[in-house]
Amino acid sequence: MGISKIEVITSQNKLSALKKSLAGMGVSGITAIQALGCGVQHGSLEYEPEIHEQMELLPKQYLMLLVEDDKVDHVTDLIMKELYTGHIGDGKIVITPVSKVIRIRTGEEGADALR
Repeated sequence: MGISKIEVITSQNKLSALKKSLAGMGVSGITAIQALGCGVQHGSLEYEPEIHEQMELLPKQYLMLLVEDDKVDHVTDLIMKELYTGHIGDGKIVITPVSKVIRIRTGEEGADALR
């Protein structure tokens, strides 16, 4: 069974509800990093009438999860449900395969390292 890395970039205000939902479905770990960033709108807010010519970096959350491949779709659906507002800044999800995971303390590898 393979493992995938799910990376999420989103606004800061939805992290608490997302953590609770992920824990409820059995996700055992998450890394959250405060970041600054912008997307296609260069940091414009939805209610601003014009797009910035220069990039304006806005506060974001970068989240990283490692999950077994058979759980990726379910976890991704949950993330989209929790983060969706329909407004600019809902974020992005990036999913990539992971070739190897090792728990340093025990030497366990693969899915065993995630449990």
